[in-house]
Amino acid sequence: MTIETTDTLVVGGGQAGIATSEHLTKLGIPHIVLERGRIAERWRSQRWDSLVANGPAWHDRFPNLEFTGEGPDDFPAKERIADYFVEYTEKFTAPIRTGVEVKSVERNEGEAGFTIETSAGTIKANRVVAATGPFQVPVIPAIAPEDDSLYQIHSADYKNPQQMPEGAVLVIGAGSSGVQIADELRASGKEVYLSVGPHDRPPRSYRGRDFVWWLGVLGLWDAEAMAPGTEHVTIAVSGAYGGHTVDFRALAQQGITLVGRTASFANGKVTFESDVKANIERGDDNYLSLLDAADAYIERNNLDLPEEPEARNFLPMPECATNPILELDLKEAGITSIIWSTGFGVNYDWLKVDTFNEKGYPLHQRGVSREPGVYFVGLPWLSRRGSTFIWGVWHDAKHIADHIATQCKYLKYNEIASSQAEEPRKAAI
Repeated sequence: MTIETTDTLVVGGGQAGIATSEHLTKLGIPHIVLERGRIAERWRSQRWDSLVANGPAWHDRFPNLEFTGEGPDDFPAKERIADYFVEYTEKFTAPIRTGVEVKSVERNEGEAGFTIETSAGTIKANRVVAATGPFQVPVIPAIAPEDDSLYQIHSADYKNPQQMPEGAVLVIGAGSSGVQIADELRASGKEVYLSVGPHDRPPRSYRGRDFVWWLGVLGLWDAEAMAPGTEHVTIAVSGAYGGHTVDFRALAQQGITLVGRTASFANGKVTFESDVKANIERGDDNYLSLLDAADAYIERNNLDLPEEPEARNFLPMPECATNPILELDLKEAGITSIIWSTGFGVNYDWLKVDTFNEKGYPLHQRGVSREPGVYFVGLPWLSRRGSTFIWGVWHDAKHIADHIATQCKYLKYNEIASSQAEEPRKAAI
């Protein structure tokens, strides 16, 4: 079988792979992008039906293409986002091959580069960019009960309320996905319990500007690392219903029963921590801190933005938070299903190089791994807080492409210098 060669192989045809391909194309670096599904597959198949972007169209996009058919402040639906990426690849004729799975990447012995085994044959490349993103493997904690009478799925497999069996639902995890799924289930008539852990809760908008704008002008997108102790803090924000601030008090008023972090399952019962009120108050503190920073910015820069004092008004703390449920008998509560909105992990089993820690997470500096020639794009906090957002991925990909271009220049110089040194030697023979 013929072995194909290229300079750089990009693994993944989502937003990270597409952004990387655009920058490599501009720099004239030969490359191939392999995607095992369709372009932007995870937007299509690992999201629920009603999902919309968590950021407005003017912000959550690549710089060189605006969304069409939506207003700048609209929140595009998931299928529209996937179509947007298809349109983007057509702008620069991205060399993407879909339906091709990468099975292994190994460094060559005795020669530069890597050998890549795929479902469509063998490729040799000088460099490999892992652009498979942060949402690779749905994570369900070990505490999940082994109970065939319960319908249990990860949020990646949730599509709509119609797929759920009769009975109440326990949604575990109150980040953006968990909150929106719980809200949708309650609106469909389901009885819903929502397990709330530590979270940040930014305002959807404040004084006429979306929170993504505030994070930008306040420099918060550029934070280079999580604050200590916030590694397990989720963010509760939503673009649903035209965009609104997530309010756990309001969710309780709508009939969702809030509980603390899920601690354990045993003998048909589930236990919760007593921290639901503390977690809500912590989210409130985060919310108010952003309002304070925004007010200070407006005053400092003398901006003419409307005051919004009502943004600081809170509904009463719900009874389910002040007198929390610590244990539930699942059958007595009528709970027949559990949705685990508990995040994702990574899986780089196919990338057989020495650049991972003991937990299998990549070791890198701004996406440049400790294994020469191997790069990562699309991971959380790759370079800063905004790295997993569409526009943040684009800028991170530019850094990686520039690094690859620099390496190509060094190798080109070596070829030229070696050729020039060879000429006098030949002349002397």
